[in-house]
Formats: sequence, C-alpha cells, structure tokens
Amino acid sequence: MKVRTAAAKLLADLLRERGSLASLLPDYQQRVPERDGPLLQELTYGTCRWYPRLSVYLGVLLDKPLKPKDSDVQALLLLGLYQLLFTRIPDHAAIGATVEATRELKKPWAKGLINGVLRRFQRERDALDAELTDDSGYASAHPGWLLKRLKKHWPDQQAAVVEANNAHPPLTLRVNPAHQPRDPYLATLSERDIVARATPFSPVGITIETPCDVTTLPLFEEGGVSVQDEAAQLSAGLLQLAPGQRVLDACAAPGGKTGHILETEPGLKQLVALDSEARRLERVRENLARLGLSAEVVCGDGTRPEDWWDGEPFDRILLDAPCSATGILRRQPDIKLLRSAADIQRLSALQGRLLDALWSVLAPGGVLVYATCSILPEENTQVVEAFLQREESAQCDSLDADWGLPQPRGRQLLPQLGGHDGFYYARLRKSGKKNTDN
Repeated sequence: MKVRTAAAKLLADLLRERGSLASLLPDYQQRVPERDGPLLQELTYGTCRWYPRLSVYLGVLLDKPLKPKDSDVQALLLLGLYQLLFTRIPDHAAIGATVEATRELKKPWAKGLINGVLRRFQRERDALDAELTDDSGYASAHPGWLLKRLKKHWPDQQAAVVEANNAHPPLTLRVNPAHQPRDPYLATLSERDIVARATPFSPVGITIETPCDVTTLPLFEEGGVSVQDEAAQLSAGLLQLAPGQRVLDACAAPGGKTGHILETEPGLKQLVALDSEARRLERVRENLARLGLSAEVVCGDGTRPEDWWDGEPFDRILLDAPCSATGILRRQPDIKLLRSAADIQRLSALQGRLLDALWSVLAPGGVLVYATCSILPEENTQVVEAFLQREESAQCDSLDADWGLPQPRGRQLLPQLGGHDGFYYARLRKSGKKNTDN
C-alpha cells in the first residue's frame, strides 16, 4: 500500500471514530514499505495536529460537504493541505501523489475534485488566510469546546498552552540511578555529541534537544533510561515510598510509572500493576522485562476490585485516571478529532467511581495519589473536592512544590513549550492507623 493511501485510510478510521492514532498506526505501518513508516507517522500526526485549521480551509474550498461514506476522500484533502502547508515536500509532488491515491482507494471520481481543491488553495492561500484571521479554529488549531474551557479556566495562560499544544513534544528520558546517575549520564551523552539538559523539576529527568531513535541511546537496551515526560516522573516522589510497602499502580499501562516506582524503591513488598485492557498490559510486561524488574501484572477493572483484589490492603495507590488527555495534545493530537465537550462529564464520573472503589482497598494511614494528564478542573480539583465531600476518612495534602500551579486541591502543571506536559496531581491520605499485628 502506498503511504498516502495508508494515511488516508487511517485518518478516515479516525473520522469514523474507529480507533486512535496509537492503536491504528502500528497496523498501518505494517502495510507500507518500511522506508515509508516515518512519513506515514508524520502525515497522520501532523494532519491531526492541525486538523481544526485544515477543516476550516476545507469548509471554504468545498462547494458542499462530502458524504460520510467518502471520509477517505476528505482525509486525502486534509493530507494534501497539510503537505502544502507544513512539509518540505515539493508542492507538485505532494499534489500528484495525493491525487494518485484516489486510484488505490477506488475513488477515481475524486481525482478532479482533489486536484482542483489543492490547486485552488495554492492560488488563493493568501486571500484565504486574510479572510479567516478571526476564525478561532483557524487561528488556534483547537476545537471550539476546548478553547472555551481554556479561556474560562486559564485566561492568562491560554495563548501559551495553545502554542505548546501545537508544537512537537520534546524527547524526555528518565534515568535509573542504579545504572548511572543523571550527571554522569549527561556527560556520557555529551561525549557522543548528543545535546541534552537536566529537567528542572524531576531529579532523574533529561531532555534530548534533537529527537532521535531512543534505542540507540547509551544504556537504553540495558534498562538504564526510559522515555517518560517530566510531569509523569513526579508521581513516584509524591507516593512517599518506603521499604516493605504494598503498592498498587492502577491504570498502569503502558508501564512507565510502574517501572519508575520500582526504580525509586527497590525494597517494596509488592507492586501490583493493574489495567483493564489485556492488550495494553503486554506493553507493561515488555517495559518491565527491558528494565529487569518484576511486578504482579493484573487485568481488571479499577471500579470493581471485588473481581481482582486478594483482600490485603495497599499502603500506596497511584491512580493515573482515564481522562480527556488535554494536557498531552502534542503527543496525542488525534484528541482534537476524537474528544468532545460531552466526554468531560462522562470521564469525570468515571474518575469519581475509580476513586470510590480504590479507596476501599487502601490501608488506614495509606496514601493515594490521584493523577491525570488533563488540564481541565472538571476532571481534576473538582473530582477530588467531590470525593472529599463523600468520604470522611479522606484528607488532601497540601503539596508544597516548586512545580505547577496551586489549586483548591492539588497542583496543576500546564504544558510548556520545550518542557513538561500538562498534568494534575493530588495526594489523598486515609485516616486511621495501619494494622501492624500481622
């Protein structure tokens, strides 16, 4: 399959809500020549990143909307615009290859349409840009529902958040000090002419200035470093880990935080990595194997501990709850297509159910860290506040930290250009004393 055909099919699947970039891309990469894998990723991720702006262009360029059954043709038009705007592919080559993809898609009737729309865009681009300046979707490349929330909750930071969301994410690593401490590892990278810098908030984080194939980095295959954003690296420290503790990593896949917990405290009694999707738990096992670490990997629903819990309370729980992922749009740009305002209420209800259920398996005196990669208070401080009203045994710690913005409950990190992702943390403590008779 040619790369633009594969890209159009993948994007059409997204438009029909038949998966996500993360779930669809590996399969489509198997369908194209190996040399085209990086281009397929660039085309699909880039088109999703700028989808709101590209869609505004199409709304003007098309005389009438395409039928739902022609979402692959819509995808080709989006791909063509993305190539003309954001890649170094020569215009004639981008248009020619995009038009040619209609043959493989068995949509020959669309050849003239795509050629005409893309060539009209070439001629009228300056006029279109002037006409669309005041359109929020065009200007921000963000869906309207999300822009309204950013303006409401983060009016002073909105412009910076939008800029960070539309940028390529940095490559950030977590160093395992048991292999090599951070400063010596930075020196090792420097010796290989790899420019990197220490992260300001995580004591084990490193950001690589120029993205590269991580498998070629020193100590990667041996488990000495892992890919993990700086914001996510803060979770292990918030858990206040100590030897002999029994720890639950809820919603653990793909296992980045699981590995970090074990690296931070090798003397744990047990770590249970829980996730509801068996397929995603394979990633947890793969990551642990590379790190040379072990945990009890369990497939189960966090809202139904009666199906998987053995009755022994946990001293520490990390709940990285399912969320809108609005703090990591630059890493998952398909969120701009897949999420809607209606999802936020549904997700916040699920987050509340997870808190209620997992609280029941936390030992008295234990700690639960609630985390999301969302920047919306409806999923964060408001969820925690509602839980505290329901649960008398829960107290929320005041997080005295040099990162993020203090909230009524917990702290909020907003995505930073060249820095950490958007993330939220709250640390909840259960009243009472742990039974030490056993």
